[in-house]
Amino acid sequence: MKFNVLTLFPEMFDPIKQSVIGKALEKNIVEINLINIRDFSKDKHKKVDDTPYGGGAGMVIRPDVVYDAYKSIKDSNAKVIYLSPQGTTLNQKMVEELSKEESLILLCGHYEGIDQRVIDKIVDKEISIGNYVLTGGEIPAMVLIDAVSRYIPEVLSEESTKEESFSNGLLEYPQYTRPEVFEGEKVPEVLISGHHENIDKWRKQESVKITKMKRPDLLE
Repeated sequence: MKFNVLTLFPEMFDPIKQSVIGKALEKNIVEINLINIRDFSKDKHKKVDDTPYGGGAGMVIRPDVVYDAYKSIKDSNAKVIYLSPQGTTLNQKMVEELSKEESLILLCGHYEGIDQRVIDKIVDKEISIGNYVLTGGEIPAMVLIDAVSRYIPEVLSEESTKEESFSNGLLEYPQYTRPEVFEGEKVPEVLISGHHENIDKWRKQESVKITKMKRPDLLE
């Protein structure tokens, strides 16, 4: 999977190149190609924005600069996603669907946003990570890259993802490890019984219980 990211701040993506994603990058299972929108400015000061028509606060990113940055990506089949608070909220189903794509182009807005004309011309889908506004689209893009990468074959084992929260419509059951007794609290007896059928049954029951308590909306 190749993620082409159109951004004004490529340096913000250094933290995502760690842990599981870092290993996937080393193995060339995942590729993150950062395109600096500012590189396509024709202004001698590398300016990419201008005042909004009709007045108002802030600055708007010019459509021509974004379009030239987009055209520099030689992948006509890639789906273009604009990270925007106006988009459809990212969820598990969407993550799994996106993981089947060969490549994605992620457009990160900033300031007061991007001229609507280039959004209409190149964007296939707008995605939000929640009902709030951030300074720019870089952090949402990193969230999407992390979530989607985990479902790309060979990044994680199928065993690691199939029982996670939301994978089966429920939250995940509680996890325990050594020591067997911590601050007077013992690991549930069933988990050290060695009886796999009973363990599976307990985990399913706990998933339902936790979902009812924390996210009853998932059971509606």
